[in-house]
Amino acid sequence: QVRLVESGGGSVQNGGSLGLSCEASGITGSTYALGWFRQGPGKEREAVASINADGSTDYGDSVTGRFTVSKDNAKPIMYLQMSNLKPEDSAIYYCAAFLGARYPSLLTYEYSYWGQGIHVTVSS
Repeated sequence: QVRLVESGGGSVQNGGSLGLSCEASGITGSTYALGWFRQGPGKEREAVASINADGSTDYGDSVTGRFTVSKDNAKPIMYLQMSNLKPEDSAIYYCAAFLGARYPSLLTYEYSYWGQGIHVTVSS
């Protein structure tokens, strides 16, 4: 049973930085992708970043250059370091797992397992 638990998040001012973590358990096999997605009020769920087992990464256009995804292989634990945050980054951020993935993926429908979500609020 795959379980994903997000931590971190909270509130920050415009231009600030914040970090998120996602602890994954129950992932077996050497091919998988972990992803960060977010959903703001009244908006569709949006891909933020993804990292596969080999450490290759991919980013959504709106966060490229500001956010960095990484992982610790021990658990694995995935991290999202967010810098130069803007009010439009405010959302519920979700961690997700795609088992069997050879590459990072920003496609929501490819992910079968999701965390409960964590709030990020950026004030202007």
